[in-house]
Amino acid sequence: MKTYYVYSMTNEKNTALYTGMTNNLERQVQESKVKLNSGFTQRFNCTKLVYFEKYYSALEAINREKQFRASSRKKKNELVHSINLKWEYLSTDWN
Repeated sequence: MKTYYVYSMTNEKNTALYTGMTNNLERQVQESKVKLNSGFTQRFNCTKLVYFEKYYSALEAINREKQFRASSRKKKNELVHSINLKWEYLSTDWN
């Protein structure tokens, strides 16, 4: 069974918040950390995974990503804060 993730990454100062969808969260975080992909995460140095949700349907994950992206920054912050009070790295133990 495939697994899909909707995730949010930020920078050290929590001033930028990127939301995406992937079927390999660990790889996606590593690619962001080494700036492999150009774009928003590289431009704003979003290397800190602060939020993710797990899905078993690509369609559900895509719909949730769209919903999350359409939310206000305040709502996004509240959602991250609800599971990650201090906005800590969720991927610290990953290689």
